[in-house]
Amino acid sequence: MRRQSEVELLQRYRRDRQELLRFILTSGIIERIITQPGTVSLDDVDLDLVSVDYVLQCVKKGGALNLSEAVRKYYDDMKFPLMTGSKLGAKYLLVSNPELSGPPPQRRPPPVAVGTPIKSTNLTKTQVSTPTKSTNLPKAHSPLYSTPSQQFSVEEEIDDFEDEDEDEDSIAESVSRRQFNDITDLVLELPTFKSGLSSDDLRETAYEVLLASVGAAGGLILPNKENKKEKKSKFMRKLTGSKSGKHKPQPQRATGLTGLLNTMRVQMQISETMDIRTREGLLSAAAGRVSKRMDTLLVPLELLCSISPVEFSDKRSYLRWQKRQIKVLEEGLLNHPAFGLKASEGMEVEFRALLVKIEEAEGLPSPAGSTQRAEALRALRRVAVELVGRPTRVDVSGEICHWADGYHLNVQLYEKLLCSVFDILDEGNLLEEAEGILELLKSTWRILGITQTVHDMCYTWVLFRQFVVTGESSLLQHATLQMKKIASDGERSAQERVYMKSLCCSVDSADGYQELTFLQSFLLPIKKWSDKKLRDYHLMPSEESNNVEGIVTAAMVARRLLADECDGTGVVRRSSTAKMAADAKQIEDYIISSINAAYERALGAANAKSVAEHEHPLRILAEDVKIIAERDATIFTPIFSRWNSQSIAISASLLHSLYGRELKPFLDGVSHFSEDVTSVLPAADILEQCLIELVYSVDEEDELNGCYKQGMSPYQIEAICAPMIMRWINNQVGKIIEWVERAIQQEKWDPLSSQLRHGASIVEIYRIIEETLDQFFNFNLPMRFPQLKGLLTGFDNALKLYSQNVVSQLVDKDILIPPAPILTRYKKDTAMNSFTRKKIADTGSIDESRCSHFNDLSTSKLCVRLNSLHYLLIQLSILEDNSRARWVQTRPRRSSIEEDLESISASSKPVDGFSTIFDGTNEAVNGAIMKICDFTGVKIIFWDMRQQFLYSLYKGSVSEARVETVIHDLDSVLGQLCDIIVHPLRDQVVIALLQASMDGFVRVLLDGGPSRVFSQEDSRMLDEDLQLLKDFFMAGGDGLPHGVVESSLAPVQQITNLYSLGTHTVIKNLMHASEQPVVGSDSTRYGKKSAKDADTLLRVLCHRSDREASKFLKKQYSLPKSAGYEDAPSKESPFSAFAGASSVSDLLKRTTSFHFPADGQRSFRLLKQKIQEATLEFKQGGW
Repeated sequence: MRRQSEVELLQRYRRDRQELLRFILTSGIIERIITQPGTVSLDDVDLDLVSVDYVLQCVKKGGALNLSEAVRKYYDDMKFPLMTGSKLGAKYLLVSNPELSGPPPQRRPPPVAVGTPIKSTNLTKTQVSTPTKSTNLPKAHSPLYSTPSQQFSVEEEIDDFEDEDEDEDSIAESVSRRQFNDITDLVLELPTFKSGLSSDDLRETAYEVLLASVGAAGGLILPNKENKKEKKSKFMRKLTGSKSGKHKPQPQRATGLTGLLNTMRVQMQISETMDIRTREGLLSAAAGRVSKRMDTLLVPLELLCSISPVEFSDKRSYLRWQKRQIKVLEEGLLNHPAFGLKASEGMEVEFRALLVKIEEAEGLPSPAGSTQRAEALRALRRVAVELVGRPTRVDVSGEICHWADGYHLNVQLYEKLLCSVFDILDEGNLLEEAEGILELLKSTWRILGITQTVHDMCYTWVLFRQFVVTGESSLLQHATLQMKKIASDGERSAQERVYMKSLCCSVDSADGYQELTFLQSFLLPIKKWSDKKLRDYHLMPSEESNNVEGIVTAAMVARRLLADECDGTGVVRRSSTAKMAADAKQIEDYIISSINAAYERALGAANAKSVAEHEHPLRILAEDVKIIAERDATIFTPIFSRWNSQSIAISASLLHSLYGRELKPFLDGVSHFSEDVTSVLPAADILEQCLIELVYSVDEEDELNGCYKQGMSPYQIEAICAPMIMRWINNQVGKIIEWVERAIQQEKWDPLSSQLRHGASIVEIYRIIEETLDQFFNFNLPMRFPQLKGLLTGFDNALKLYSQNVVSQLVDKDILIPPAPILTRYKKDTAMNSFTRKKIADTGSIDESRCSHFNDLSTSKLCVRLNSLHYLLIQLSILEDNSRARWVQTRPRRSSIEEDLESISASSKPVDGFSTIFDGTNEAVNGAIMKICDFTGVKIIFWDMRQQFLYSLYKGSVSEARVETVIHDLDSVLGQLCDIIVHPLRDQVVIALLQASMDGFVRVLLDGGPSRVFSQEDSRMLDEDLQLLKDFFMAGGDGLPHGVVESSLAPVQQITNLYSLGTHTVIKNLMHASEQPVVGSDSTRYGKKSAKDADTLLRVLCHRSDREASKFLKKQYSLPKSAGYEDAPSKESPFSAFAGASSVSDLLKRTTSFHFPADGQRSFRLLKQKIQEATLEFKQGGW
């Protein structure tokens, strides 16, 4: 079959070459042609032996053409190899003997300048130079070289040839369409011609049969020869250089039967000379037989008798024509008869002998040769009439001329006629006259024995074969529609069924000779070609994927027709359900075959690629298989689903099984994470999820779908990875906790920059956390939410540890508050002496290490701590959102393939678990921020500003030490604080500073020591100072909110109001408060003291510069005079309480030496109890 296709292609090239050479030689563009000796005209020249390159060279030079030289040049060129189609510089050949040429040159060739065109020569072409003045040049009146500007290259002009309304793009498109596909696998299952009939012989004979059929209807006329001389094609005008455009208009194309015949002649590439000769021969043969129709004539025999050798231009052409007619007679009457010829009749032997005599007559001298030929033709007519008169097939088609008993010759002639419907310039399209041509061809049905079924089958074959050649999708659609018109065996009449069964032949195949019916001869090649394509449809390029549906349709229809043909009863035996099941089974076979082939190619490519790229082949294979599955599900299986609804499930389940066989040995050896494991398992899991989704995308109601689901054995990647993932999580969390402890130890609490005001430790910790989270999700392995929750819980513990370590470096803020001084009563006569004898607090005995530690906890470092904790909260929210988004994107994996798709999809319950994972960290960090803010406020007031606030404010008298000096220093501290702290924490820190300021203010009012005395007139100044503090923190609306400041100042305002009351009123309130049950007040948080508390009222009286108050305190409580004590506890630091419990014991001793009334001692007993509890707490906890 392949050999036959190559021979047909070679014959086509040979025929085209002859036509082009004949056109150039007869068009007049060559001034003079020197013929060979013994030749009369060009018809005597064998154009196959003429060198085309030599002819084109003569055209370019404008010289005479010597045919002898052209033949010699042809034989000279045959000595060299063919170079057609080779690219410039890709191949070359040597004219000289390479053995005598010596070694190649060692130096490099000189570089070629940019823009310089590279000139190449081909040994099959001659270098063309610009014509110069010579005797060989055409005359001045020659249109070819009328002016230098009209010089042209024939090759360029042929390439530029186009219609007036056609642009260069359409020319390129038409040229590309001439690139035909290989059709060696698509050959009719018909016997070969023993006589050696070629494709050209069939084409020319088919046209002669067409003329005979047209002549039977009286439509055969001779064309006007004058019209031929007046025609001049546009191509001829370009070759002759006539570019002015002022040409005579082309004659109108003939219409009707004449125009249709002319179109077919051009389409079938029949010359006008042959057309006229055949018409004359048929008319001459029919003229002597008035009672017979032209289509009853034996066409080849009549043409042999009617056409003489003198009507040919050369004897060789006549001999070739005569040989063809003899071959047709031999094939039609002898080689493949419908019924075998009896040897006794001797007709076959006689017929062959007569054919030999006719051929031998051409070699005899003129009188004897002509006589022998005439006698042989008369005898041949007699024998032929007897042969064609034999009974033959059932006559259903109106066949009356049995000149070809074997039907395969007739159908191949009819095939040549059907091929004329394709445009010879664009063979992927049908002619506009296609419908008219098909109608005209019906006239040949009587001669060729064609019925409607035979026509439908032949036309289907022609369309399908042309689609394979050109790849034009529209032809495939026409072919499938035409195939559906073919009547099945059950749809034919009884007479036609018998006739179709008589159309059979014996074909030599690989399994020996087999008998094939007419439909089998045509449908089997179509089905074989379609099956070959569909059994490996993954090889189809993307641009051909739109042809898959048509090919499948052709294969399915051909299979059904062949099945009906094999039944041979005329009854459709299978029901529609059985046919649908057979179609589904065929589609399943296609899918399985193609998937297996594609998988084998992918497996081989993966092994080769793994060696080149040093990657595991299973990972590469998983990616390639996924591409195959997605391409299959996107392009092919939607088409196959028309015949088999489970196409996607078949493809996906098969790929799952094939890859599983390769993956199982690898999974059996997995015990820990490695480079191969982390690359193979994610790719395998992604592939499995893709294939499972494809299987579950099929209709659940189909019972077959459940079979494919159950047949998919899961890879169990999740079960293999779960323990390895948990081990990895525990290991990573341990490393993060170690890193947190190391980062805290190395942290200096300096801001990273003016914009990034947090510490470096929290940035480093989050970097480690984010890298760990990225590694977790980059595994791309099947995971459950508890695994992610375990990792996030580890992050939560690490961040809580960080916040705890940040706070643990501080001290209890209550330790910063100095102990309250001893209570005294005011003594007027000694007040001034005691004031003058007061000393500044001695700090020399303070523990240097503790003092250094307090100083290291500067305001800036405390702010950096707060900023770091705030940064932790912001990044914690981002971490939570990122984890949630990536988890939703990753989706929980299926635990088993048998689960329903709805229950397997991502659930909202695991996502809700994110909201509580970091509650511990949020609580710990917020508590740490609050504690550091309180500590910062207390430290600023009671440590950094203790001299300005605790020891200087209102010292001596209110008027001499007002709050303005404190506010000045407080404003400086507050400005430094606001420059460092981040804006969201600014108000919280300032509120803590406000509260500490109020505590310090109350401390001065109630525990200011012997140096602080207040009169009733001082209350106005106290209110003014308190208003100054209020205005300071509100800052004219730019500071704290009014309500926040008011709520902090309200308790203090109540205490200052006590100083505006008379002494008698305060004493009365004290006595009343002492009688009430008292819930102890916080001695360290002065802002929480109540103005109605007995302790508060007593301390107001102690600081009252009033004789009545002093007398009351002496009488009721026996308090010592303030003149007997100094301002500071002699040479002891106010923070000596840090040293242990001894100072607290002294305080208890001093307080127990006081003598209170029975009512008052009950209240102070409770106060003593609270002090003892605080002392015990210090002993147990330390600092």
